[in-house]
Amino acid sequence: MPSIDSKDIHKIIVACDAGMGSSVMLATQLRKQLKSHNVQVEHTPVNSIPADADVVVCHAGLANRARAGAPDKVLISFQVFIGDPAVTGLINTIKNGGTVDA
Repeated sequence: MPSIDSKDIHKIIVACDAGMGSSVMLATQLRKQLKSHNVQVEHTPVNSIPADADVVVCHAGLANRARAGAPDKVLISFQVFIGDPAVTGLINTIKNGGTVDA
């Protein structure tokens, strides 16, 4: 199971199926919350996760596809687009230090 130290997180990918709507809002929210930590946040289709991603964030329904496309990346899956504990945990770990586990 991949893991990464928070200081090594430079690029987060919010992977989605259709590319519109709620996942775009989540990417925007992450971008704002992590702006002072120099973490780049991008939004891409789940089938096009870039090789330079450090962490992939996606809805639980897409987790298997994301894991298949980026097996060596830390994957954070969530149930709720806004306020999900998994995403909140990622943000807190980046801000406060620690290790993020897939």
